[in-house]
Amino acid sequence: MLYWALIFLVVALVAGVLGLGGVAAIASEIAWILFVVGLVLAIIFFVLGRRPR
Repeated sequence: MLYWALIFLVVALVAGVLGLGGVAAIASEIAWILFVVGLVLAIIFFVLGRRPR
């Protein structure tokens, strides 16, 4: 998930440099959403993996 967030961040940076503001905005929003989802999933798996058996 974080891999895809990084890919969309790179796409947003390239689009911003090329002057494609709309594409850069959309790609940065997708990158932010994927980053947050990946971070939440990582925290959930970390907490669930620490349960005593």
